[in-house]
Amino acid sequence: MTDEKIKSISVIGAGQMGHQIAMLSALGGYETILQDVQENALKKAEEKLHAILDKWVLKGKLKEDEKLASFGRLRFSTNLEEAVSKADLIIEAVVEKLEVKTEVFSQLEKFAPAHAIFATNSSTIVSSLLADVTNRPDKVLNMHFFFPPLVMDCVEVVKSEATSENTARAALEVCERMNRTAVLLRKEISGFIANRILGALQREAVYLYENGYADFKDIDIICRKALSHPIGPFEIMDLSGIDVGYFVMQQRFKETGNPEDKPAACIEEKVKQGHLGRKTGQGWYEYQKEGVKN
Repeated sequence: MTDEKIKSISVIGAGQMGHQIAMLSALGGYETILQDVQENALKKAEEKLHAILDKWVLKGKLKEDEKLASFGRLRFSTNLEEAVSKADLIIEAVVEKLEVKTEVFSQLEKFAPAHAIFATNSSTIVSSLLADVTNRPDKVLNMHFFFPPLVMDCVEVVKSEATSENTARAALEVCERMNRTAVLLRKEISGFIANRILGALQREAVYLYENGYADFKDIDIICRKALSHPIGPFEIMDLSGIDVGYFVMQQRFKETGNPEDKPAACIEEKVKQGHLGRKTGQGWYEYQKEGVKN
């Protein structure tokens, strides 16, 4: 499949990743459907996207007619079959749990056209773990966008051993039309590149915090001031969602059995408390109710 044949993209899951990926698709000129089982999630997604693009228009980053055209290409649906029945590319962006993603992929196989490419936006789960529930392993791959997708200019496109070159090429071309820098990884590894490097930093930061070497705020300050990181590791956890990182660590621990991959006690405590970061108003830090800066 070439990019010319990809005209319709469906994004499954209207959470903090999915709704922005859907808008990237619409801005890239694709007919796009954003699907979620919850009507309220779709309404919130539409409101957030209007707020972001309205701000872009005010800042001169986007013309008013471009904004209107992008929303004209974007539809919202709670019906999975309706959302994917004519899709050329489907990007799954549901919760970072293997069993949930597996169920979604099995449903996609029932409803999607035979030619459709299945991509997972997973930040850690390799696509070969999902391809087995489909009849098209050659058309399954990872397209890992970074949070927030409308700001971050990078996508890790990851092939499994079964993914065809045509599928990988099509995904790269879609990223180009979305105005995103895509990097093709030809060998799977849990967490890919960015999150493995980031995870190593976060594990060390949590170790230093839990063992009393420094307060989490001081660790963030040192990373910002001494290492010139834009934000510290604890601030990053709050930004991306502490629960997201927790699920990632749980999944990797299931795969490896390595105690070093198990979620740290302080992370587990935050999740149990519901203190998940910016999206809940409290994580490592407390936050006023304000949207993500774009």
